Amino acid sequence: MRRAAIVAPLRTPVGTFGGSLRPLAVEVLGAHVVNAVLSKSGLDPARIDDIVFAQSYANSETPCVGRWIGLQAGLPVEVPGMQLDRRCGGGLQAVLNAAMMIQTGVADVVVAGGVESMSNIEYYSTDMRWGSRAGTVKMHDRLERGRERSQPEERFGHISGMIETAENLARVYGISREDSDAYAMQSHRRAAQAWSEGRFQAEVVPISVPQRKGEPVLFSRDEGIRAETSMESLSKLRTLMRDGTVTAGNSSQQNDAAAACLVVAEDKLAELGLEPMGYLVGWAAAGCEPSQMGIGPVPAVHKLLAKTGLSLAQMDLVELNEAFACQVLAVLKGWQWHDTDRLNVNGSGISLGHPIGATGVRMMATLLHELQRRQGRYGLETMCIGGGQGLAAIFERY
Repeated sequence: MRRAAIVAPLRTPVGTFGGSLRPLAVEVLGAHVVNAVLSKSGLDPARIDDIVFAQSYANSETPCVGRWIGLQAGLPVEVPGMQLDRRCGGGLQAVLNAAMMIQTGVADVVVAGGVESMSNIEYYSTDMRWGSRAGTVKMHDRLERGRERSQPEERFGHISGMIETAENLARVYGISREDSDAYAMQSHRRAAQAWSEGRFQAEVVPISVPQRKGEPVLFSRDEGIRAETSMESLSKLRTLMRDGTVTAGNSSQQNDAAAACLVVAEDKLAELGLEPMGYLVGWAAAGCEPSQMGIGPVPAVHKLLAKTGLSLAQMDLVELNEAFACQVLAVLKGWQWHDTDRLNVNGSGISLGHPIGATGVRMMATLLHELQRRQGRYGLETMCIGGGQGLAAIFERY
């Protein structure tokens, strides 16, 4: 079976909710990063066999976002595209689906990516299709509704959202508010240090953002990082649930971004003049109780390590998405692994942000660039997923 190589993983800077990237639609974000990948790699767009893109908050404004992004980017009309969703794991799943296409010989070159504009997620109604002739029409916030309806209530009971699932983990695994705040502070400081040392420069593609008045502004840096974060400032924030541990300061952000790469058959690299950053070694997905969705990386990683015969000790770097600080700390307890010197060394969802569909590719881009900088061999990427899932993949540096 052919190995799937990862070529030119890139991302936009991550925008805050309602922040600098708010004026840009998902197709614009996605097309920008796809064109950047093609420019960096030098690949003839006609050699692309397919486009696989993740988006978790899709709607009919940009249906089948992978196809739309290909057309928006000016690729040949013969290049097809598709869309998938595995919530927080969607971006990584796009890479994995592309890899399976490569491994099975269905394709030689696939563009894989993810995109989300959480700032532009709409309100919608389910009352209007067959008419609401009198009375009030109810509008749903798609952003919140997707969190509330991550599982069937008739089977699992009412779960108010992801915050409740995080608090369940904090209680079960004995995670304190103080420990959560300390972890959040570390995430912001690591991300700020990574930017100050230029570690993101190779993976981030600045993007021009039009303004209502004046010339467009070049957006070039993740804007959710708070370098000044301290235990004192975090301790002043209210918990989101009574007697809880989760606050706005120790949770992931809502964000806008896009990320993409080429997934290429190893035996085509020389012919196409492409140099990979790494190869997919293996991957696994696993389910868990929706009420404790944040623990998903524990069964997923255990399953993956059993499949590959590798161990956490062999991982030079680990990227674990920071949905909540208490969720990260619970996963570390579940793994019985606490080597934070190799964990999220450049920050993650709490500091860099969590643009749902794009996060998995963003994490992979950060992982592979950091592996290259350190000359490490193996990197593990894993995340929890709403509804009770975990997804994990191991990459090997080229």
